[in-house]
Amino acid sequence: MARPIVGIISNSYVLNGDYPVHAGGVMNATAIADVSKCMPLMIPADPRFVSVEELLEQCDGFLLTGGRPNVHPEEYGEDATEAHGEFDRNRDAITLPLVRACVERGQPFFGICRGFQEVNVAMGGTLYPEIRDLPGRMNHRMPPDGTIEEKFELRHKVRVSEGGPFHKMFGACEVMTNTLHGQGIKTAGARVVIDGQAEDGTPEAIYIKDAPGFTASVQWHPEWNAAGDPVSRPLFEAFGEASARFAQSRAIRRLKSA
Repeated sequence: MARPIVGIISNSYVLNGDYPVHAGGVMNATAIADVSKCMPLMIPADPRFVSVEELLEQCDGFLLTGGRPNVHPEEYGEDATEAHGEFDRNRDAITLPLVRACVERGQPFFGICRGFQEVNVAMGGTLYPEIRDLPGRMNHRMPPDGTIEEKFELRHKVRVSEGGPFHKMFGACEVMTNTLHGQGIKTAGARVVIDGQAEDGTPEAIYIKDAPGFTASVQWHPEWNAAGDPVSRPLFEAFGEASARFAQSRAIRRLKSA
């Protein structure tokens, strides 16, 4: 039986200073293939090449990956400052309407880091440009030095609501996660439920209230060691199961209409 197709949203880079590319971490594809049991499909997040409508028809679910560029603050009514960092307006043009369409269709998506922030902005929320500058907040950015293992090591606790969807996936209300982000949620968008927070109050886990499909998103990076980490694995398993259900229901609808 064919695997469900998960579109992995890529980021724009310039390779070797002069060669434009769309790219995504291998760990994202590994998590989708090995843990979610879906077929990973890298998506060039640029409206010159793909449309939201085409993506919705071709893919069964979407992984909204992390990335260095941030959502442009114009998308939530603010001016850009140096603190907001780099941007990728082409990705904004694809992912924000894609999130809203998925919410309405019940099509699964899983947001990670920037993807988590995209979900909030797509639903009308706002972001802080730099969490570590806020009173009482810790530095959530990755360590500037060290090995990749050290950068992705577990660094703080996240507490989720008892009886909520993340508690059900994790089997615990308190878990340890990595942290590699600068921005974070300022105000939650419409229907965005903040279901998990770090020790300093930073929102870390959200879902969309009353959405018919899988909408779990997290601020940390569960794609690192997804198969071996007891917090990451159930997230990708649940997302894969949701994508499989959506693929099956769509196949049934197409058979009935044939």
